[in-house]
Amino acid sequence: MSHGFLPNEFQNSDKIDEVIGLDLTLSAMGMTFCSHRFMPLILDNDDNNWSRRFFEEENRDNKRLKGTINGGNSDGGMSRNGSNGSLSSLSSLHFRDHILTYSKRYLAAEAVEEAAAAAAAMAAGYEENGVQEDETAYGMRLVQLLIACAEAVACRDKSHASALLSELRTNALVFGSSFQRVASCFVQGLADRLASVQPPGTAVGRVQLPPVMNIMDIMSDSDKKQEAFRLVYEICPHIKFGHFVANLAILEAFEGESLVHVVDLGMTLGLPQGHQWRHLIQSLAATRGGAGKPHCIRLRITAVGLCVDRFDVIGKDLKTYAKSMGINLEFNIVESNLENLKPENIKVSDDEVLVVNSILQLHCVVKESRGALNSVLQMIHELSPKLLVLVEQDSSHNGPFFLGRFMEALHYYSAIFDSLDAMLPKYDTRRAKMEQFYFAEEIKNIVSCEGADRVERHERVDQWRRRMSRAGFQATPLRLMSQAKQWLGNNKVCEGYTVVEDKGCLVLGWNAKPIVAVSCWKC
Repeated sequence: MSHGFLPNEFQNSDKIDEVIGLDLTLSAMGMTFCSHRFMPLILDNDDNNWSRRFFEEENRDNKRLKGTINGGNSDGGMSRNGSNGSLSSLSSLHFRDHILTYSKRYLAAEAVEEAAAAAAAMAAGYEENGVQEDETAYGMRLVQLLIACAEAVACRDKSHASALLSELRTNALVFGSSFQRVASCFVQGLADRLASVQPPGTAVGRVQLPPVMNIMDIMSDSDKKQEAFRLVYEICPHIKFGHFVANLAILEAFEGESLVHVVDLGMTLGLPQGHQWRHLIQSLAATRGGAGKPHCIRLRITAVGLCVDRFDVIGKDLKTYAKSMGINLEFNIVESNLENLKPENIKVSDDEVLVVNSILQLHCVVKESRGALNSVLQMIHELSPKLLVLVEQDSSHNGPFFLGRFMEALHYYSAIFDSLDAMLPKYDTRRAKMEQFYFAEEIKNIVSCEGADRVERHERVDQWRRRMSRAGFQATPLRLMSQAKQWLGNNKVCEGYTVVEDKGCLVLGWNAKPIVAVSCWKC
């Protein structure tokens, strides 16, 4: 449905839901702002004058709007008489401008509240560890600087942003506290975004980048980044958890079948050795010849992506491993990104059971409009898989406003860096490699890139439910909570990680902050 009062960037249902669904009343926003005990510290800082301006403009605009509405037939007012009064009033009130103004301010309010919450959590952590109050104030100052710098960058205030970046570089240390370390990554992203800012009216030609499918395609030219990704897989439970739950769901779909086919979108970012499929082969081999269970005769895996050389190495290793386990493996490669993938590219047999596996992939085709993702989901639907397994980061890093994305990402990656603090010693070089060569790349992509260059477009599990439902998929609840909790215990995952069930999805989180979510879908 078209909404004439919204600009082009909001002419899709996702953005309309986000904008129109906002509670734009001044009282609600005021209560949100004033509810946190750390807010006075943030609002009193000179670098956060934008927060005070927010309140002043909010009060002024709210009074103006109320006066206009209550002004009867005064100039620019809302006519209460006549059948066409309401239509003319929308034009007179410039309703489009009000919607955009209030929605931006609402998200700014959310951003400041997130900052306050993060600061409170950080302060609580300091107090728990017996650190002096001046360190708490130091952490609060770092939060304030980051918010102020993000706002200056968003406003294209290069001189003010540059000054703040200079101070941030002095305080955001790669080997400091968890928040200092995550701040250093956001400083890199802000600096890159500021460097791309051009004066108003300047025409800038976009450099045409080679096609990419995910963040690892961008980082594939660096051995350090490949090593960092390997360490993330080995040390962090995020991807391994997704593999474990996905394989359980796949095995359930394959039960009693003799010819099974998995289409792996992205082949888990080209992770060496094909860990997920080694574990699946082990499980399939364990069920062969069991009483009353037909054994798996053939397994077919189709890898979809652009890293053909890496996929070829993975395929050869998997075929050798499968043969040693008594499984006949056929490995195929389709060289294509998801947006150009066609159903005819996938070799499918009538007598096989097909499952599509997507590990941290589909968020990369979520663009400003839903066209790209809808096209990919329609293609998958045409394949008629018995199951689509979806593993995605559970966070909102694809909102329409930069400041909202920035604050959401800061909260999300602060949790990840905090978990790394609990798992590794302070000066462990492995942690530095993961943070600076893997997570920092994701952060920089979220913070500094726009358009086709921004591929890290993570969304919450509720948003994925809406997208999948609109594409014609039905949710298949995962009843694997006991197995997931047992997996956490058996793998000695760091205390603080938890698994919860969310409307049929399984979500792995750190201290109640969702990190990754696994869901299953059928046509």
